[in-house]
Amino acid sequence: MPTMLVVDDDEGIRRFLSAMLTKQGFGVLTADNGFDAVEIFRAERPAVILMDIRMPGMSGLKAMSAIHNLDRSTAVILMTAYAEVETAVQAIKDGAFDYIIKPFDIAEVLLLVKRAFELRRMREDISVLHRELSESFRLDRILTNSPKMIELCQTITKVAKSTATVLVCGESGTGKELVATAIHYNSARADKPFVKVNCAAIPDSLLESEFFGHEKGAFTGALARRRGRFEQACGGTLFLDEIGDISPSLQVKLLRVLQEREFERVGGGDVVRADVRVIVATNKNLEELVRQGTFRQDLYFRLNVVTIKTIALRERPEDVRLLAGYFLQKFAAENCIEITGFDEAAMDCLLRHDWPGNIRELRNAVERAVVMSTGREIGPEDLPEQILHSAGEFEGLPRPPFDGAVRSLRDLVHRYEAQVITESLARNDGNRVKTAHDLQISRRSLLYKIQEHGIG
Repeated sequence: MPTMLVVDDDEGIRRFLSAMLTKQGFGVLTADNGFDAVEIFRAERPAVILMDIRMPGMSGLKAMSAIHNLDRSTAVILMTAYAEVETAVQAIKDGAFDYIIKPFDIAEVLLLVKRAFELRRMREDISVLHRELSESFRLDRILTNSPKMIELCQTITKVAKSTATVLVCGESGTGKELVATAIHYNSARADKPFVKVNCAAIPDSLLESEFFGHEKGAFTGALARRRGRFEQACGGTLFLDEIGDISPSLQVKLLRVLQEREFERVGGGDVVRADVRVIVATNKNLEELVRQGTFRQDLYFRLNVVTIKTIALRERPEDVRLLAGYFLQKFAAENCIEITGFDEAAMDCLLRHDWPGNIRELRNAVERAVVMSTGREIGPEDLPEQILHSAGEFEGLPRPPFDGAVRSLRDLVHRYEAQVITESLARNDGNRVKTAHDLQISRRSLLYKIQEHGIG
């Protein structure tokens, strides 16, 4: 039962409100002065307080201030006479949830109380989500067997504790956004907003408004004031991806924000403070862009306070098997497909591939293999064509039979696999244990493939 506190020096009002709110399903505590209200709040912590402004000893405004010193999230609804409305309005600016004028309307009281409890629940839900996100991005949960990745995680932990601007660089698909997200959710700003902007995906003419917001009438189509990403990220972290794609004019304005921690909305003159940690990412060489004159050197130095370089998948081959297994379980579950794993030949293809698209390419390849698979194990024929070619799986072996007909890659691989198994069985006089050993697959996989291909 949600609990609230009613505070008024008029006993009749206390009893009336208590009876009405109890009938609506609320637990109600009461106090007849500000001092008792603060003590009851200290002991019981009710989520909502309905309190008169004018009381002897300690006024409702002073009691609200004392209560907010204990818990700023508590919703205080003030009751006031008509002559005190200006005071009540100022109280809202100081943190009151709302006010009602005596004599009050019962429906209005109930509406405000229910809204206050709904806001409290929303804040609690948001707090739970922030905790879950922080838990999700714990660095000890990152899947890796690579010493380089372990060192990178240790670096992220150190950087997260600071307030420094961070430049994340590395190849496409290596997890630059993941690094930025991990920094935020392992920092002191974890319960504040994490706002992301892909600078390459927004037209250059709109980026300034996207960053800093605009005032009503600032340009055609600006029908109302709009908060930019710097304002949306207030108190939290702003992640600017593909920072190398912003124009020189916007680079100047971004430099000012990073230096002065303030900006103006487009079409406005009011200065807005920017309490934001900035993390930027790029797959371009910013030093080369500086030499070419397309990226400001002073902005580069301002962004390059701390640099984190992500690690390409080809530099951490020990993680291919681990990540492939994780993605297989994920996509098999999502598609309700029963797959036990990769056979040795398919895994060998994955391990030999150079992964120019990094983790994103591996993820897509495994998802495709799961969707295209016909057996309980992923075989080479289920993998994308470019992985089979780069792996060189069939180099030095007989070419698959080809009768001139146009056939799919899957069909050719299927026929070739049957041919290789048949020839290996013949060389080993039908001994399946020796054949499995020669083909470097398990005996169980061989038996399945013999059945699949109808080999006698």
